[in-house]
Amino acid sequence: MTAYMIVDLEIYDPEGFAAYGNDVPVLVAKYGGEYMVLDGEFEILEGDWQPHRMVMFQFPNRQAVYDLFEDHDYVAIKPIRERTAKTNIIVVDGIK
Repeated sequence: MTAYMIVDLEIYDPEGFAAYGNDVPVLVAKYGGEYMVLDGEFEILEGDWQPHRMVMFQFPNRQAVYDLFEDHDYVAIKPIRERTAKTNIIVVDGIK
């Protein structure tokens, strides 16, 4: 079943974050993922949610997302993201 990883991202240090951001696309592709939304304009239609930058990925399944997070190359760059940005990340199953 297709899975989506949705990221709400607030970058504090754009220069520092660039090192992380440059490496992520290769890792996403390695696990069959693709970008669906990358910094697209959004509009809040209802509610109090105040997202910052939205990124959404599509993966073949939820396990692919877990495998990405456990990949040694991802584990190596994750501290860069943690130092330079605040993130909220969820994974949700698609309907097919």
